[in-house]
Amino acid sequence: MGHGSSRPDSGEPSPDADTAEAPVPSRFARFRRRLRFHRSGSDQLPFKNLAAEDFAGIARIEIIGAEMKFKDRWLACLSFGERTYRTDKSDHTEKPVWRSEKKVILERNGPHIARISVFETNRLSRNNLVGYCEIDLWKVLSEDSEDNLEGLSLLDPSSSNTIVGSISISCYVEDPIETEKAFARRVLAVVDYNEDGKLSYSEFTELISAFGNEVAASKKEELFKQADKNGDGVVDMDELAILLSIQQEKESLISNCPVCGENLGKYDKMNDMLHMTLCFDEGTGNQSMTGGFLTDKQASYGWMFKLSEWAHFASYGIGLKSGSSASHILVFDRRTKRLVEETIDRRIILSMRAIYQSKVGLTLIDKGTRDLLRSISEKQGTWMNSPESAKDIPKFIKSFEDQVNMDEVKHPIEYFKTFNEFFIRELKPGARPIAYVERDDIAICAADSRLMAFTSVDDSLRFWIKGRKFSIQGLLGMGTYSNAFDKGCLVIFRLAPQDYHRFHVPVSGTIESFVDIPGCLYTVNPIAINSKYCNVFTENKRVVSLISTSEFGKVAFVAIGATMVGSITFLKKEGDYVHKGDEFGYFSFGGSTVICVFEKDAIQIDEDLLANSERSLETLVSVGMTLGVSRRKQATEEMPRLENCTLGA
Repeated sequence: MGHGSSRPDSGEPSPDADTAEAPVPSRFARFRRRLRFHRSGSDQLPFKNLAAEDFAGIARIEIIGAEMKFKDRWLACLSFGERTYRTDKSDHTEKPVWRSEKKVILERNGPHIARISVFETNRLSRNNLVGYCEIDLWKVLSEDSEDNLEGLSLLDPSSSNTIVGSISISCYVEDPIETEKAFARRVLAVVDYNEDGKLSYSEFTELISAFGNEVAASKKEELFKQADKNGDGVVDMDELAILLSIQQEKESLISNCPVCGENLGKYDKMNDMLHMTLCFDEGTGNQSMTGGFLTDKQASYGWMFKLSEWAHFASYGIGLKSGSSASHILVFDRRTKRLVEETIDRRIILSMRAIYQSKVGLTLIDKGTRDLLRSISEKQGTWMNSPESAKDIPKFIKSFEDQVNMDEVKHPIEYFKTFNEFFIRELKPGARPIAYVERDDIAICAADSRLMAFTSVDDSLRFWIKGRKFSIQGLLGMGTYSNAFDKGCLVIFRLAPQDYHRFHVPVSGTIESFVDIPGCLYTVNPIAINSKYCNVFTENKRVVSLISTSEFGKVAFVAIGATMVGSITFLKKEGDYVHKGDEFGYFSFGGSTVICVFEKDAIQIDEDLLANSERSLETLVSVGMTLGVSRRKQATEEMPRLENCTLGA
């Protein structure tokens, strides 16, 4: 998907031709204009100001080809952090070849797991995810080989023990010291019109002019002599790299990016060089993967996605916009540090919008929707407990094939006699390791869920909960509420139907009480949570448990029912001493929510969870991941880093 040659089109006037009108732009200027045209409307560089100590290198990932078990037209997607890129479609074959590459910035504390997803494209409106693999770029960085060409197994999305094919990946992490040389090589290649690997004086002066630095432009001859170390009358790539490096330490020669024309100097010189390195690859067509996508599912939609965007049938965005109005909810996967997509049937989305996002819906809620939702939940619960419902299990797994991993389920499908038995399935021992199990001063995540965490109720109202007046007193009820919770931390664990629906104890302590609070069964989808017309958390049926701990004081654990969830079952009783990570209970069929409320100044929530929540972005977490550290009894050692924890798949 290159953008063509940088040479002028045939018949175009020479730069040296006489003209009575305005001067004809130089070849480099025309090249830059053409690149800017090709890049318009495409993926913008995901660039931010990066501290030198955080920069680990530029990773080049090339997807070469694959070997699949049947013939089709294939495409592959690369997901890294909050960006996804896709290849072109292959020919109809069982051995697709793409040879598509992308370069990404590798940060020391940023994402380091790249996911490659392979889709078959035999359907008009929806492509099917067939297999995936993951590459740990930190591992690649630690290896000494200059180029890592690997044949990796493609795993079945619903069974990581099943191999569906193989894929060839070339992965290389460019040393930061080599970045400037690589940039110099790219610059030279563009202006080296006779392709001899060297710059004549005229080519060199044109390059300096393109950099947009008036001071440098005024002393081109001096700079040329400075660069031409051996005095042979030309500047080769090494000499150009040395000049750029020396000037970078003094005063940069480059004021504008030669490709996109953007003014440089907003950040430091290292960030300017990174910008130009990636921009050159993007503009010259070396980056042959198409960008501009947030998730691999979005990238796989192809022209149908573009059409739906144009027609406003669907919308994508990060944060509250995607959660409150779109049919595609984007969440941040904490393990891989990438965006993933939670898709909901469009018909359900439309009905939820009608009920929860309008004044008409409010009227319906007040005049009978509560009873209707309860009736639906009761009937659905009866069906899900019937032997006939077991036949729906394979269809359910297929619907969520990339989100339900049967390899970690304790029993095979045949074991479950009803759908509800499968829904409240247990996992194999060790499937959810508990982080720092011996340390009671570190709280853990209570459920496989999409998490929002706030240091106060005020923050939750500003970033997430948009309904009618929400309060801790309204959530906990008079039987459990105390003033100590008013200014405390609030953690929301939202479970989707495809999740493991058993919830666990986040802290160690003694269970003081259980209080049942009757209520509605509204959906816990963000469309309802962000509605102005109802308050899901304080109006839904719920059970509030109070846990007394030595490290966090009292912790309120609230299990909230939802549409299709009429049953909340606890496995512990009042007076029991529980250890963090112990199984606490489960929800029957449907989505549901757990909310934990900590007393003021009791816990320091992990920074990444708070940062995502401030963006109104849910974080996908698993049982056992760290949640935060006690502030009341400071740990005797420094809070452990998340990347050092061993987490479940």
